[in-house]
Amino acid sequence: MRTTMDLSAFPPLAVVLDGLHTVVVALSDLVEPIAGASSSALAVVLLTLAVRVLLVPVGVSQVRAEIGRRRLAPALADLRRRIRDPQALQRATAALYTSEKVSPLAGCLPTLAQAPVLTAVWSLFSHPVIAGHANALLGHVLAGAALGASLVGSVGAVVGGVAAGAVWPFVVLLVVLALVVELRRRADLRAAGPLVAAPGQEALPGLATVARVLPFVTVVVAASVPLAAALYMVTSAAWTLGERALLRRVLA
Repeated sequence: MRTTMDLSAFPPLAVVLDGLHTVVVALSDLVEPIAGASSSALAVVLLTLAVRVLLVPVGVSQVRAEIGRRRLAPALADLRRRIRDPQALQRATAALYTSEKVSPLAGCLPTLAQAPVLTAVWSLFSHPVIAGHANALLGHVLAGAALGASLVGSVGAVVGGVAAGAVWPFVVLLVVLALVVELRRRADLRAAGPLVAAPGQEALPGLATVARVLPFVTVVVAASVPLAAALYMVTSAAWTLGERALLRRVLA
């Protein structure tokens, strides 16, 4: 009989998840007098804030790179007008970024830096057993919704006639996340300034629509992950919105 290997039981991952479990439980116990039954949810929020504080230098480098790209926009537009060969344009663009010490990839750094933490939170609230002991966090709730449940799973249970926790906390979080994503998208557009299309992009009329819709993929993902992971995503997105607004004022 074939069995599926549980990656969470792999020793290095089990140690990480066990450590994260200890941190979340400790934070939950600390804030329980204030938050009551929602103490674990508040612990996830506090964990998210701690991670984002550690990543402030990454946010600073991102905004500085954004300001640098805006400063280089006229030069980039001139390159696109003068150089029609895509490969030559790519080389000239890379040389310009290098000479001006501006990183074109800095915008990806916060997402890449947070990916392991989000994955760990996702895993923490997905496995009933962590490092050989029962995962007590799965029984914790936020406004009647289990932190280990997802919106997709809860709706499926209700449709199938199975009792499930409250669904409205998921809906509230997703609405808040969608609102934050839209506000951030508009703020990023304003900060980027007028964009000049690269050669060949003029023939792609759907590109603007894709760019508008793509940020909302996070909302779809949040609907399918455990509530705790969705709470992490919402808190982190709200932090990013406020952090960028502040840093753009200070660094500009």
